[in-house]
Formats: sequence, structure tokens, C-alpha cells
Amino acid sequence: MSYTIQEFGTAFTEDYRVFFKNSTGELVSPFHDIPLFHDESKGVYNMVCEIPRWTNAKMEISTKDKMNPIKQDVKKGKVRFVKNSFPYKGYIWNYGAIPQTWEDPNEVDEHTQQKGDGDPIDVVDIGYKTAYRGEVKQVKVLGMLAMIDEGETDWKVIAIDVNDPLAEKLNDIEDVYTHMPGLVEATHDWFRTYKMPGSDNPPNEFAFQGKAKNKEFAVNIIKQTNDQWKALIKDDKSIAKNLPNGCINTTVAESPSKIAADAAVEVVKGLPVSTPPASLPHDVDMMYYLSAEQKMER
Repeated sequence: MSYTIQEFGTAFTEDYRVFFKNSTGELVSPFHDIPLFHDESKGVYNMVCEIPRWTNAKMEISTKDKMNPIKQDVKKGKVRFVKNSFPYKGYIWNYGAIPQTWEDPNEVDEHTQQKGDGDPIDVVDIGYKTAYRGEVKQVKVLGMLAMIDEGETDWKVIAIDVNDPLAEKLNDIEDVYTHMPGLVEATHDWFRTYKMPGSDNPPNEFAFQGKAKNKEFAVNIIKQTNDQWKALIKDDKSIAKNLPNGCINTTVAESPSKIAADAAVEVVKGLPVSTPPASLPHDVDMMYYLSAEQKMER
């Protein structure tokens, strides 16, 4: 199955939305209708790219809106951009989510001792090719980091596009250390410090002393979050009550929130037409420098 996107509104403003269509042109949810696996027998997963490499706009699948479009996160009335923390420019990989996963905010994880963040599980594609927003990529899982974000479990899967020239050589996290030296360490450093520039925020915390876990561990966590998603999408009372619109889908047969394809079209009626992106704020390209003392702050 292939997918296309349809944009509405103006990028880098609050009215911007990216909706998804399948190969027959029907609206689908990137959260619920795109399968977890592209090829389960080969361990190839689907990844929905929310944020292309080197960009700063904090885009994400909306878990609360009908059909779960990608939109820009808003904080204190302003759309959010991550700051450049030397030597990094924006996000240093293609960043996105694995569909049909969910980190249950009601369940305490045995590894982190924290509840889930209520989102699909995050994934970074470390391949060389820059993706586009809304691209559905096929990736192989290599490992993961266990970030704790403001008291919530926030798993970060490390993966690579199956079509990348290095993909055949990378089969577990140790291969990343061998063939892409410095990448895992930079990934940990980025996630640990990305909220610090221009703020009083402390570094993010991690389980396992910040060490990356291997492929087997990552696959088990993805299975766990897929099971949590199944409980969410099949439930219309206790679990899904806080996401009454966010569970709407067009393909999950067991879901009480499944709607017909022609009903899904109603979701985008009346939305503003797509226009050229708004100008970026003047400070998006600024570079911030963190001292060794700041980075070591606990």
C-alpha cells in the first residue's frame, strides 16, 4: 500500500494540517490505518515521517483530532520550533512515529517506572536521505533509547530506511556503533539537551544510564506498545474515553470508532486551502552554545 498527503492551511501556523490518503485516494489515519508492519516476515516496519532531517518545526501526529493529521505543536499560543544547539541543526535525523503503537498514559512501564506519554512510539531514521513531511518509510529497527520526558516514558526507536546503502550492514545497535561512529552518542546528546537552549530547562533523563538497548529489546517494546494500541482502538469506554475523536479510523474492523470512507471526507470539508509556508521566525536559524557545565547539570 502506498500513501499520499494532502495539506491544508499555511505551514508554520496553527491552521496547518497534513492528512493522509491511501492508494485509492481515501482518507486514512496515520495513527490507526497505516499498518505496523510493511513486511512482518522480514521485520520491516512502517514509519510516518513527521519532521524531516535538519528542520526545526515541531510537527506531530495529532492523537486528539479526527483522522489524526500532522500539525505543528503549540505552546503558550505559539507554534513550536526546536532550537539549534551547537553542533546540531534542527533534528539530526528523520523523525517520526511507528503507526499502530501507543504509549499508554495509564500504565507504568516496568523499565522506566513512569507512565507512557499517550503518543505513538517515536522513531528516528538514521539513513542518509532526507525524507519529506508525511512520507511513509519502510525501516528496520536497530535499537532504542529510554528517554523520560517530564515524568513520562518516551521511547526513541533507532531505525534505518531499508533502501539506505548501509541498511544491509546494520542489523543491531552494535552495528551502528561500528559503521556510523558517533551517531548513537550524538542521538543521546541531542535528546538529552534539545530543550535547554534559551531556557532554564534541565537535561532530559533516561533509563539504563542513557545507554542504547539492542534490537531485541526494541522489538519487544514495540510489540508492547502495539498491544496497548490494540486495547485503545478496540475500546470505546474506559481507555479511549479521553480520545473520543482521536480513535476514528476507516480500516480497523474491531474498532467501535471505525467510520466509512465517505464519512471520513467530511473531516476535511471547510478546512483552509493550502498556501505557501509562512515566514520562519527570525531566531529559528540562530545557533545556541551550551557549556560543559550546563550539559552536566542534573
